[in-house]
Amino acid sequence: MSFFQSELAVKTAGKGTYDLTSQIQEALSQSGTADGLCVVFCRHTSCSLVLMENADPSARSDLENYLDRLVPDDDPHFTHTYEGPDDMPSHIKMALTRSSESIPFKNGRLQLGTWQGLFLCEHRVQPHQRSVLVTLTGQ
Repeated sequence: MSFFQSELAVKTAGKGTYDLTSQIQEALSQSGTADGLCVVFCRHTSCSLVLMENADPSARSDLENYLDRLVPDDDPHFTHTYEGPDDMPSHIKMALTRSSESIPFKNGRLQLGTWQGLFLCEHRVQPHQRSVLVTLTGQ
């Protein structure tokens, strides 16, 4: 059984979805591990991870727009606003989505479906530098 860990630095330009699939596949290739499980973990409370449609960007836009309608910025009921009007909404959006994903791999390839990709969802308006940890366990 082997273990490999890599940290991805992801620069965001503000709200949106950022495809991490190729970076995760690259980490898998560097590990030399053929079969096992990949765990991807986002080390923040105002962005998240989501497995999502990777062929048509409108699917991701629809998700982003829905989350914005569900949890709008500048809601007057929020008291946690120290970092601005998108602070608490970003934490709620993270809680409604995920901070980690597990993806099996076989023969050195992520076993994602044909139209699946792994995306970082940036919930903050301002650009950020995000840290994503990739852990591979297998043989």
